[in-house]
Amino acid sequence: MAGIKEVASRAGLSVATVSRALSGKSNVSARSRRLAQDAAKELGFVPSYHASSLASGRNHNIGLVVPTVQRWYFSSVLEGVSETLLDAGYDLTLYNVGEQPEHRSSILTDFLLRKRLDAVIAVALVLSEDEIGQLLAVHRPIVGIGGALRGASTIRIDDEGLAAVATRHLIGLGHTRIAHITGDGELNRDFKLPKLRQKGFAAAMAAAGLTVRQEWNASADFTIQGAYAAGRKLLGSSSERPTAVFAASDEMAVGIMLAARDFGLQVPRDLSVVGIDGHDLAETFGLTTINQDPRGQGRLAAATALALLNRSSGDCDGGRDVAALHDQEYPTEFLIRNSTAVPPDGDTARA
Repeated sequence: MAGIKEVASRAGLSVATVSRALSGKSNVSARSRRLAQDAAKELGFVPSYHASSLASGRNHNIGLVVPTVQRWYFSSVLEGVSETLLDAGYDLTLYNVGEQPEHRSSILTDFLLRKRLDAVIAVALVLSEDEIGQLLAVHRPIVGIGGALRGASTIRIDDEGLAAVATRHLIGLGHTRIAHITGDGELNRDFKLPKLRQKGFAAAMAAAGLTVRQEWNASADFTIQGAYAAGRKLLGSSSERPTAVFAASDEMAVGIMLAARDFGLQVPRDLSVVGIDGHDLAETFGLTTINQDPRGQGRLAAATALALLNRSSGDCDGGRDVAALHDQEYPTEFLIRNSTAVPPDGDTARA
């Protein structure tokens, strides 16, 4: 079997460049990486990750910790992380902590430390200082998605600010009777995302001099089904109904739209609906939303983890200041579709 020297000769590159290219390090040009990969393929050369890990101290394996893989957001992040790590020649180990506190504890304080991981990406999980300290003590870089983590690089969106933007869109159309559907208590366990989006909604309403009516504040579990049930109560339990709804997630916005249909209400003629997420279903339902691109967040998280690893081994691409990556606000896009419009005549719609 051909060795790395033969691959380097075939590619017209140095052995060091071929080694970096085939091990997924970032300080290699796209052309050199392609030449090295093509030469290795032609010669049937397969890098020995066991040998390279002994030499470099790396295992080419990054751990991803998520609360669940059943929700669209987390599976989308997983896809983005997986794509980037695959391109870089890294393996991915997935840890699904589930709803059992003991599972989370064993994963974060035992499994991650025992497994052969180079870095950890935690999604929508608030790690304690002890948990972060344990990982840093064994030189495992940490990247968090969803909110700030002390001692870790983080990627987040401005949930409170974006909720205010979505609410102001409805107010700008002329709506004054605006309902909000938020997440239930369980979803506030870590970074309190529902509470932040609810706070942004309330701030926008207050700034416009509008009252937040408690009977128009509903909660669900961020699913279509949960919001559909909450929407039927919201739209059918009062003689007066809202003319617009800001939903804290796209799935819940779709649930509201389906509930409105049951009462013969047309969106947006009778009821405007806006969400946040950029869910795959949003375009199908013509939903006005703010796209947070979870796949892109996953790709950035993986790239950040790789950059931190390269920095720690002195391979940082072009001398980039990786310290600047510690707290990154991910860019979003406001997509106005046909689920929002001016309110019914006189803003006096009745159930």
